[in-house]
Amino acid sequence: MTAVRRILLGTALGAVAGRAAYVALTRRPPGVNGQPGDEVWGRTNHRGEPVTLLEGPAFVAGAAAGGLLAPGLGGRMRAAALLAGVGSGVLGGYDDLAGTTSSRGFKGHLTALARGEVTSGAVKILGIGATGLAAAAIAGSGAPSRGGRAFDTLVNGALVAGGANLMNLFDLRPGRAIKVGLITGTPLALTSSAGAVVAAPLGAAAALLPEDLGERAMLGDTGSNALGALLGLAATRLGRGPRLAVLAGLVGLNTASEFVSFTKVIKQTPALDWVDMLGRRPVAVQPAAAQTRQPAADTAQGAGAAASTATSGPAGSGRVTRLARLHLVESAADPRPEASQPRDSQPGDAEPGDSRAGDPTG
Repeated sequence: MTAVRRILLGTALGAVAGRAAYVALTRRPPGVNGQPGDEVWGRTNHRGEPVTLLEGPAFVAGAAAGGLLAPGLGGRMRAAALLAGVGSGVLGGYDDLAGTTSSRGFKGHLTALARGEVTSGAVKILGIGATGLAAAAIAGSGAPSRGGRAFDTLVNGALVAGGANLMNLFDLRPGRAIKVGLITGTPLALTSSAGAVVAAPLGAAAALLPEDLGERAMLGDTGSNALGALLGLAATRLGRGPRLAVLAGLVGLNTASEFVSFTKVIKQTPALDWVDMLGRRPVAVQPAAAQTRQPAADTAQGAGAAASTATSGPAGSGRVTRLARLHLVESAADPRPEASQPRDSQPGDAEPGDSRAGDPTG
């Protein structure tokens, strides 16, 4: 079987497995600690419509199943992919379901850790770092010396962890993380060394993209962390020079996210904004006159009432996207249509978005 056929077969397997997992999970959402599955995984977006976080677990299951069945992977790399994808997904799921918003970003979580406060984000940061190193060690290195192999393990582990965190930072608008994954993963799929690693994840992501763009579901930390980790693992199959270049890019972008809003950069760049909006539902625009006539005090009171109403959520979701109350209250001071959209944002991102549940911390 040629390399192209192996990649196409791996992509198809990932797509079928991801779609099947999504259908099965949404048909009977799994509950946690006696809580009904609809309440555990349900969220309410800025349109007042129910969305589900089960896209993330479906992606993890699809990528794992497709990766186990896809041809062209050795045993060690197959095991490394399973650990990187499932491990990062489980840690992201913990942050999705049990995470708090008391601290934000690397700096916030590590500062809290220095004070003795262990946040869900800190658990995820340390856990994904350990998962990346373990996956890199299992995948192995072709370096002839012990020092070279140790160096490769550190670099490769950083690629997995950095990729997981960076993809989470892009999961702030419908479809954005999957689009970034497909755009960056396609060149990797065309390389003979990394193609088999990334084929199944790209297939699973593409199969779930319509649900994400339609705002029926979201990757959350579960799916975005897993997607980024698997792309990082695929990059470990490149030569040492390209790997170091990719790592430098990951470090630079992760660092920049502490100070710069990716959403603002994308919005101010026509080509990036076009790709970002491709396939997305238009944002509902409120009449400008109604916004200007509404007194500020009434707006703030209405935001508080909206936060209270959103707590119950439509369709029995029973929960709101994390930071929803904060964004609704912030909207009282910002009359822009997007300001009423409860969704996590990056540090410095003044535009709350549609309905992302993930905390962009890595």
